[in-house]
Amino acid sequence: MRERVMDLVFLIGVALKGIDGLIELVGAIVLLVTTPGQLLHVAQRLTAHELAQDPNDFVANALLHSIKQLGSGTVVFLAVYLLLHGVVKLAIVVALMLGTRRVYPWAIAAIGAFLVYQVYELFVSPSIGLVLLTVFDLIILLLTWREWRRGRPLRQTWHSTLDWLLRRPQPQH
Repeated sequence: MRERVMDLVFLIGVALKGIDGLIELVGAIVLLVTTPGQLLHVAQRLTAHELAQDPNDFVANALLHSIKQLGSGTVVFLAVYLLLHGVVKLAIVVALMLGTRRVYPWAIAAIGAFLVYQVYELFVSPSIGLVLLTVFDLIILLLTWREWRRGRPLRQTWHSTLDWLLRRPQPQH
């Protein structure tokens, strides 16, 4: 039972990584085609209703403050970072879904590289979001390592977990 739950968590984590990568790609594209002024205008429109109700709303004020701090150089750096991060995440997810076990060490290395950078960022400018992202990435890294050690491609994990969830009998090999 514990193994099945860990398989399910791994599959959900891989799916979330793919969604996260897609969101980062969209964010990068938005940053590349808009100016900081346009971003601020959109953020002000999105937060206006909430701030009218609660002028001290933490999320709305943090969003506006963050966008006001963006300079054109920062926007380009952020866009390139999100673009690379998103492409790598999507490549990892697609490779895991389509590939064989040989993909796992590459995925582990890429996630590990992101973790090293995120830990560095935690020391430079800590935030709750970055802590949560780092913990999530660490869990995904450990579960990816676990799958690699078990010798199963993602497709096999997907099929056996789906069978377990739907309570279908496993074929005997």
